Amino acid sequence: MNRMEIRHATNTDHASIAKIIVPIFRAGETYTIEPEISETDAIAYWMAPDKTTFVAQIGEEVLGTYYIKANQAGGGSHVCNCGYMTSEVATGRGIASAMCRHALNVARSLGFEAMQFNFVVGNNLSAIRLWKKFGFDVVGKLPAAFKHPAEGYVDALVMYRAL
Repeated sequence: MNRMEIRHATNTDHASIAKIIVPIFRAGETYTIEPEISETDAIAYWMAPDKTTFVAQIGEEVLGTYYIKANQAGGGSHVCNCGYMTSEVATGRGIASAMCRHALNVARSLGFEAMQFNFVVGNNLSAIRLWKKFGFDVVGKLPAAFKHPAEGYVDALVMYRAL
């Protein structure tokens, strides 16, 4: 059985990353990205110069991706922010947990002192459970801040943890 590897994403990963992120963006259920985003624009967003992007793969198959970046500039640059996505076939395989663990280690190695998720859609229960499992606390709630395509207006959460 192949081991999972988490490594820096390269330009050769664009197609594999797009297969994960474009359907999630287009579903409009968890990210504040226009659902009609093109594949080119989705990759440009995910791989932007202000982000360090990683992929999680088993064998040749990319099953997840995440980025890490400073949450703010200047006085807020000691806190990082991440975005995570996994492929549909990765559900329940520990990919998201492995990426979160990896991101916490990368954040520390880059000198960040905390990690913050700015906008966790309140009905994204699997993400909320995962972040709590890794020690994140809900530090704020934005009432009805996200318009979910099926559930209407739902809260968004701010989650935070010191490193």
